[in-house]
Amino acid sequence: MKKIIMTLMCMSFLLMKGQELTIPQLSQYLSDNPFLMSPTYAGIGNYVKVRMNGVTQWVGIKDAPDTQTLSADVRLGNRSGIGMVIYNDSNGETKQRGGKVSFAHHLTMDKYDDQYFSFALSFNLNQIRFDIENFDPEAGDDPAITNDRSSSNPNFDIGVLYRRNGFYLSVNAANILNKQLEKFDPIFEPNTLRNYSVYSGYKFRKSRRADFEIEPSVFFQYFENDGRSITDVNTKFKWYDFLDYYYAGLTYRFLNDQLGSPLYIAPIIGLKKGDFYFGYSYQVIVNELLGYSSGTHVVTLGIDLFQGISNCSCTY
Repeated sequence: MKKIIMTLMCMSFLLMKGQELTIPQLSQYLSDNPFLMSPTYAGIGNYVKVRMNGVTQWVGIKDAPDTQTLSADVRLGNRSGIGMVIYNDSNGETKQRGGKVSFAHHLTMDKYDDQYFSFALSFNLNQIRFDIENFDPEAGDDPAITNDRSSSNPNFDIGVLYRRNGFYLSVNAANILNKQLEKFDPIFEPNTLRNYSVYSGYKFRKSRRADFEIEPSVFFQYFENDGRSITDVNTKFKWYDFLDYYYAGLTYRFLNDQLGSPLYIAPIIGLKKGDFYFGYSYQVIVNELLGYSSGTHVVTLGIDLFQGISNCSCTY
């Protein structure tokens, strides 16, 4: 019975990932890395921002999802930015690899009121591959699958971002084109990859010179194909030491039709010291997987390179 339950859980997760062809979005964006979640953040900041993320899900479960990403973004001129993300994701015999290149432009709506608007476009190229090297028909794997199968999907993301003082609101649409189904079953394989996300929050700080900040935020994501959606409710506390800082916080993720049954609760911690950055999140599983897994680990390492101050406050 345990093996059957585990198989069903892993299959359901595999099917969800197979139709999305995108980077699994957990709590990485809270680790000083909002560009990983939205291309509109490309070029905001005074450095070339480089971030590496490692996500190990469901520790204790064999062949559980494992993801690595490398992202970087930099300002172009005073009002624009470019960025890139490459990633590698595995879930048992399902492998995903891909990357995106993004361009963002930032406008000043009111420089005296710190009011800004940004828009962005990304080109994505994702590949999904089913590796049958370890398939064993005697163990119940499908004997009809006799060769590796793969498909590449070029696509686009778009996004807009509004900022005013400590408030921010980002709205994004990912994978806006339908997927080609030549190499898959057009009856059972969905071709609609579009998903929509909203990320919003507010940074409470007594003054620009204050050394303490509270940042509540919310992240909402909706998948067009099957109508499922998730919400993260986050709170982050940050302590500044001149240009360095330390933070701690908590995120609560749930399916929107199961408000009182969270998928996980994740404490987060991190720091920036000089040009180096470290972030860590441990996601405590509180659903049926609790009896089989000790949780999910998310680690972020980063470095800021080549400082350059812009003449426009829209990229500060």
